[in-house]
Amino acid sequence: METDCTRDEGRANDGVIAPLPAGTRLLHIGPHKTGTTSIQGALFAAKDRLGEHGVLWPATTRHPMEAVLAACARPGMMGDAGPSEKQWTQLVDRVDGAGPHTTSVISSEFFADAPDDATIARIVEQLGGDPVHVLVTLRPLARIMPSQWQQYVQNGLRMGYEEWLEHMLRKAPYEKPNPSFWHRHRHDRLIERWVRAVGAERVTVVVVDDRARDGLMRTFERLLGLPKGLLQEVPDTANRSLTLAETEMLRNLNKEFRGNGLPDELYSRLVRHGAVMHMKNACSPTPHDVRISTPQWAVEAAAEIGAEMAQRIGATGVRVLGDPALLSAVPKPGTETLAEPRIAPEVAAQALYGALAAAADAPIRNTAPVKSRTVHQTSSRELVKVLGHRCLKRLRRG
Repeated sequence: METDCTRDEGRANDGVIAPLPAGTRLLHIGPHKTGTTSIQGALFAAKDRLGEHGVLWPATTRHPMEAVLAACARPGMMGDAGPSEKQWTQLVDRVDGAGPHTTSVISSEFFADAPDDATIARIVEQLGGDPVHVLVTLRPLARIMPSQWQQYVQNGLRMGYEEWLEHMLRKAPYEKPNPSFWHRHRHDRLIERWVRAVGAERVTVVVVDDRARDGLMRTFERLLGLPKGLLQEVPDTANRSLTLAETEMLRNLNKEFRGNGLPDELYSRLVRHGAVMHMKNACSPTPHDVRISTPQWAVEAAAEIGAEMAQRIGATGVRVLGDPALLSAVPKPGTETLAEPRIAPEVAAQALYGALAAAADAPIRNTAPVKSRTVHQTSSRELVKVLGHRCLKRLRRG
């Protein structure tokens, strides 16, 4: 298919991408699992040098997630405190304070969760309207799905991978158990929503080629007029994907957690920010760990959807950098025999320690004894539920 997409691919490979005009408010909307964390880490690490080239990273952190969640009128992660509108307002104020000739970059995959056209239009207007340029990064669905599933498990999902794929790909209306998946990853519709707000001429789509490890960094440098090599990947163990064994351990924990009616805030503090975070930071996957593998039928279904999306994206008239054919490529099925996923004792120990450390981080004060049934008169399910609520109360007092 001879389109502008193909010609832009050539310019990207040749390094001839004209920088965006000075004063652009570059809004990188993700979506999830398309290299957003790497870009955010590189820009944040280089933020003190960006000013030399007329570029501003206005966020005070690596990822302004809470500010963007507030802008999108979206709640926080399960059990976390809700975001504050003030966080978004402060971010916008820093962009405005940079002046009309400074290019600002705001990157968050949670922009892809903006629920409707009205919310998107409001975000664009608050960022100044005409100077806003939207950047979308895309990867093939078959590469996104395993990463997104384990991310949902980290937020409480209890469904296994193959069953989840059945729901996402074969069970209309394809919205359960995670309606956010297709809102984010029906990429053609995502782009169409933002085109309606800013126009096709102010949307750039970058198709990420996983074979070129630093390709996305170099594309951002060209768009922002930065010297080659300024943006470098910053290791972030906290964002690594879980192995299949780690995800299955967490998924089964989620079943017990939900089955006993424990509060979401306890899950957030002890599991997601305690057990999982410590396990990620302390344990690196090895070549022997079983990775999450997508069955061939799902790979082919995802590629078919990818082809349809690529065609519709081309019809919008947006600029596409990279090869749209990657979105519908079907990788060859693996020939290796997958071993049974088993959690290593040291990994389980680190997860348990993380939960204990999170609990110990909040001082537990003495509480008056409460008269109730003795332990042996209470069912194990009731006992776990009561203990969970007591633990949460003590954590809150801390």
